[in-house]
Amino acid sequence: MSDYDLFVIGAGSGGVRAARIAASHGARVAVAEEHRVGGTCVIRGCVPKKLLVYGAHFAEDLNDAAMFGWDVPSCSFNWPVLRDNVLGEVSRLEGLYKQTLATHDVTIIEERAVLAGPNQVRLASGRTVTADKILIATGAHPHMPQFEGSDLAISSNEVFFLEKMPKRVVIAGGGYIANEFAGIFHQFGAHVVLVNRGDTILRGYDEQMRDRLLHISMTKGLEFRFNSTFQKIEQNADGTLLATMTGCDDLDADVVLFATGRRPNVHGLGLEGVGVAIGDRGEIKVDEHSRTSVPSIFAIGDVTDRIQLTPVAIREGHAFADSQFGGKPWTVDYDNVPHAVFSHPPIASVGLTEGEAKNKLGQVRTFTSDFRPMKNVLAGRNERSLYKLVVDGGTDVVVGMHMIGPDAPEILQAAAVAVKAGLKKADFDRTVALHPTMSEELVLMR
Repeated sequence: MSDYDLFVIGAGSGGVRAARIAASHGARVAVAEEHRVGGTCVIRGCVPKKLLVYGAHFAEDLNDAAMFGWDVPSCSFNWPVLRDNVLGEVSRLEGLYKQTLATHDVTIIEERAVLAGPNQVRLASGRTVTADKILIATGAHPHMPQFEGSDLAISSNEVFFLEKMPKRVVIAGGGYIANEFAGIFHQFGAHVVLVNRGDTILRGYDEQMRDRLLHISMTKGLEFRFNSTFQKIEQNADGTLLATMTGCDDLDADVVLFATGRRPNVHGLGLEGVGVAIGDRGEIKVDEHSRTSVPSIFAIGDVTDRIQLTPVAIREGHAFADSQFGGKPWTVDYDNVPHAVFSHPPIASVGLTEGEAKNKLGQVRTFTSDFRPMKNVLAGRNERSLYKLVVDGGTDVVVGMHMIGPDAPEILQAAAVAVKAGLKKADFDRTVALHPTMSEELVLMR
């Protein structure tokens, strides 16, 4: 008899969900985690980053307050206070994750685990345990390019531990992580330069949304260097950095942050030794049931590089546990997964972009609302929001929804239900507007 029915390697959001659900179905479950329970999202990703986003928004809110009648005295930002409060909240959430696992009688093993066979796992302590099924949920890590002085740069993991707020930040990358931290650092008072080896930001997002974010960011004072790469980074005597560039002038900085994508955590897991197939991007190859090339070994989440989003990993973990231990098999539907960029202002999207819809459907209609939110009008802020519906010209079905503006992700979560349900533009038109709100623009486009 095996030591466990299920052994999970990695206690991130996906692994914890799989372990909890499997245990609720009566399985004997263990989870091994070499770092901290909670994984990327809770410990060093979306949760602490969103708390920084909240903190950054106060910069504009305090500035706008005067037009709403508030006499705000001179105030200053204290980075260590926010940093330590965020880290405290992370520790609280880690405790809740551990409590949830313990409540479901899941054994937590706080050490590294690697595959030793189709049904065997070897722990860092040297002990070998057996399991009927093994689930790999090790997530991904920031990609750090290697060049002279690249070790002087940091990744998103280290941002949450900075001793002081830098005055000059150079960020490499054009994706969502780069643009999110660009907005955060800028709102905290740093001068920010984004360096992108290509000629566009947020590749894969709707063109109008990314163009609007670029325009707003530049208006606020963020700088961009396109078609540029790093040759080397040197540290000056005073601790500051000098980045020697190709494609643009050299850059001085206090911090250089690389946000150039994330790679699956597969190194040293023993995958090759037991025959688990790896894809071209370094991901673990799985079928629709999250099963690898070895029948007893499964994988979910970012390590499979299907869609690198926490809610997707959670659904994959839940589907795996229900299917393998609950007698209720189901698979994850990857169509119309909503996603957001918590930039300043944020972007939220679901479904097809206009370009994707034209390539796939041919006949497409688009509806847009380009407006200045009421709060911005009174505050004297010229920043405009943009909402967009992409509609199948043949069926009238709304196949895409894209938004940039205050609270766009909060609005889109509810609106994404309509896209997932396949509602038509006529259904939006028949819905009475909730006035005065920003979200009413979704039903007023003609």
